[in-house]
Amino acid sequence: MTAIDAMERNIARCRLVLSVTAAVALYVDPAEPLLTRWVAVASGAFVIDPMLLLVMATHLTYSVIVYWVLSRRLAAGERVAQVTTWTDVAFGAAIAALTEGATSPSYLFFAFAVVNTGLRHGLRQAIIVTTACVAAYEALLVVWGRAGAEVYLMRPVYLAITGYLVGYLGQQRLEMEKEMHTLEVAERQRIGRELHDNFTQALAGINLHLEACCRRLRANPNAEMLGSLTELQDSVQREYMQLRSFTRFLAGLEMTAPRVGAEVPPRLRVRADLTGSPNLVDHVLQIAREGIANVRRHAHASNAAIDIRCARGRVEVGIDDDGVGFQTETPPWSIASRVSELGGDVEIVGDRGPGAHLLVRLPQD
Repeated sequence: MTAIDAMERNIARCRLVLSVTAAVALYVDPAEPLLTRWVAVASGAFVIDPMLLLVMATHLTYSVIVYWVLSRRLAAGERVAQVTTWTDVAFGAAIAALTEGATSPSYLFFAFAVVNTGLRHGLRQAIIVTTACVAAYEALLVVWGRAGAEVYLMRPVYLAITGYLVGYLGQQRLEMEKEMHTLEVAERQRIGRELHDNFTQALAGINLHLEACCRRLRANPNAEMLGSLTELQDSVQREYMQLRSFTRFLAGLEMTAPRVGAEVPPRLRVRADLTGSPNLVDHVLQIAREGIANVRRHAHASNAAIDIRCARGRVEVGIDDDGVGFQTETPPWSIASRVSELGGDVEIVGDRGPGAHLLVRLPQD
């Protein structure tokens, strides 16, 4: 269950409590409504008018259905919220029309709609719903009210204040959740990148060494040792694929299928002229190493080049190959996340002919 679904189910539970307690309050201590000149509503201790009973029973039925739908997960909480927001406002207006008086619970129904909207959507939507509630309240008290309705004119003011305060607090909650989500994504990417750039690369290196040992043993057979190394290589390869899958999961990326079949490794040229702090140099070397790994795994290239240089107060890293090129317009995530953390930018250069061409720019410290 998502956080939105859980919140909507809690709201639905509160709606049920409100419906039952309001019905009991109206039965025990009903008030003479302001609309008695147009609507004959019987009032008295332990007496509830049939029309009012119908409205309250309808609200209770509506509350039970919404709670049941959310409990059974028959609809997403966000879709349910779209329906219930204005339904709550409509019920508030109907109950106010039949009960508004000194002891009426109608204010609670309006406040319920306003508070829910503020918690769900923040300040802007809360102001819209509050305005609708206040307009309904004012229409009831001023346009249709009898003499003495001015006693209740401050209630819409209180409702407007409630709507603004709850909407403001709800907006702060939404902004805090957004900031926390951003920090969470950044941290997940950092952890995934560190695993990818260190442990995954170490496993890949071990796997390459094992493969070289296996080739030598095949040339000079030793069946027992060859079998042990092959089994060890398969084990390392499985761990490598699982760790690689986990790092991509942390970064919120889909797993890419490995290339099948042996290939001739590309010829690689590296030129570096770099000056900076140890931290900057380490990051640049990690970017270059990841570029080499990507060329080897995905490029199907014959030649590749990495150029590192300092120019105009920044460090530029160019990674080029003559392979199949990028399949999307998104640069490799492990490089992009590291560059973003350092305040730089990554550009996929599309005017250098066939292959993949990546330009990384970092501020020089």
